Amino acid sequence: MILIDSNIPMYIVGVAQSKKVDAQLLVEQAVARGDRLVTDAEALQEILHRYAAIERRDAIAAALKTLLGIVDEVFPIDRETVLRAAEIVQGAAFSARDAVHIAVMERHRVPRIMSYDRDFDRWPGITRIGST
Repeated sequence: MILIDSNIPMYIVGVAQSKKVDAQLLVEQAVARGDRLVTDAEALQEILHRYAAIERRDAIAAALKTLLGIVDEVFPIDRETVLRAAEIVQGAAFSARDAVHIAVMERHRVPRIMSYDRDFDRWPGITRIGST
């Protein structure tokens, strides 16, 4: 099982750039292997937040459609997940968003994340899929 981070669909739908093709290939390879792809509600929120912040609201629908089109399930963010994320943030130098992803991954036993965020490399038990 692989959790898909928000930056993957954002690169896929973005303008031509070096990571666009790489992101597409990562997803295609995972699908070809039969990996179960999942995400969490935080990844959806990140897409909304980022595109609103950079005044690219026109890209929100495409990014959400891309992410929701490749995942089998979207995990919710509940009380226990937030409390665990708070523990992670208080004990290590991770952003709140990354801590939520880590908490979701722990709770649902997701060992891998497809992301370009190298901070995930620092968390024991998580393997990041994606170039630097």
